[in-house]
Amino acid sequence: MKRSIGLAMVVIAFGAVASAGFAAPAEAQTVSGSWPHYTVINLGTLGGSQSNGYGGVTDSGWVSGDSYLPGDQSEHALVWRRDVMGKFVITDLGTVGGANSSAPFPQKNTRGLIVGQAQGSQPDPLREWWGVAYVCNTPTGLCTGYQNLQFGFRWQDGVMTALPTLGGNNSSAFGDNNLGQAVGFAETAAKDPRCVPPQVLDIKAVVYGPRGEVQQILPAFPGDEAAYAVGINDNGDVVGLSGGCGVPDYANLPAAARHAVVWRNGSVFDLGGLGGLMNNAAFVINNAGQIVGTSDPTGDATTYAVLWQNGAITNLGTLPGDVSSVTADINASGQVVGSSCDVNFNCRAFLWDRGVMIDLNSLVPLGSPLYLTSAEGINDRGEIAGTAVLKSNPNEAPAFLAIPAPAAEIAGDSAQKMILPENIRASLQRRLRLGRPTTQQ
Repeated sequence: MKRSIGLAMVVIAFGAVASAGFAAPAEAQTVSGSWPHYTVINLGTLGGSQSNGYGGVTDSGWVSGDSYLPGDQSEHALVWRRDVMGKFVITDLGTVGGANSSAPFPQKNTRGLIVGQAQGSQPDPLREWWGVAYVCNTPTGLCTGYQNLQFGFRWQDGVMTALPTLGGNNSSAFGDNNLGQAVGFAETAAKDPRCVPPQVLDIKAVVYGPRGEVQQILPAFPGDEAAYAVGINDNGDVVGLSGGCGVPDYANLPAAARHAVVWRNGSVFDLGGLGGLMNNAAFVINNAGQIVGTSDPTGDATTYAVLWQNGAITNLGTLPGDVSSVTADINASGQVVGSSCDVNFNCRAFLWDRGVMIDLNSLVPLGSPLYLTSAEGINDRGEIAGTAVLKSNPNEAPAFLAIPAPAAEIAGDSAQKMILPENIRASLQRRLRLGRPTTQQ
């Protein structure tokens, strides 16, 4: 599984970690105050060992993301939708001729549109290999067919359509809105000597129109080589990142993300950060103009989830005992979801609300068979989609949907932190765009 603008630092050696299981009770988080309880649904996979809810959950109740196929060698974008009996049914969205596809960021369209990226049938003639960002359960972590060209896609009414490039070979799509617009980035035909190998061609941020046409090319922040659009609201405001030119995968973009940016009326504005030079990226903007993303503090030793609103940036911090965090989504009420991880990438899903970050696992029934590792999307009803592991077999990692019940007073409930298997931790590091954490906050 992947998010192809992943901003994680180059893979580092994992520290000594115990076998998969639960950490000592001291790692548990105690919850107090008025918080909703959640019913958690295991959404299943396309036959492989992992799936995820990267596409989040729309206000119409659709959950999207991707899943390993049987054998865990490739992954496909998919959508979960309720049938007439209320049961979630999986639809494989397919590809545009290649092996892999994904819907990697929260989808906001409620009229049946899903956007993402999918591989074609031809290998990349320049060997840029944007497909290295697809994460599979293989010795290298790469999916079968990663060498092929990649295209942004629109999927609607059962049909996947490739989005155009800007004259180059590859493109990607990420966010959408209720006007049918989609945002992403694409290569031009121009070779840019400033690009970091293996990237050769220049990359531009793009707004695609409701027919899949190139509607607008967005500028990079002055002095930067490339820009990457990630989210768009119903007002047409676009957010993303600006910086260096490189293959848009987890290993190559930390240094490229110099500036978290917002585009309004075609003009680009720097949102500011926590002082670091890397991992400054904006992912989602709601209709009220609140923006979530990530930023490094001075020194770039770790990465934090952040919120921009009213011209100011807020560091959302981490859960107790953790050292790094990343946001994934924000809803109309200003609730934020994401993941908080310790130094060894044992990650857990969080909900941030009213200035407080809480372990989502502390808000689900204690007998739940799932441990929630990452929260990837939240709709305006407060439903949360993401990725979990089975407590009985942590190598199985299905997508989940958490549905809130009425608010209830919680006193003394706790969520015991889980030590994850190494393959799950490695996948989370790649997929969650995390910079290298340290033991110091």
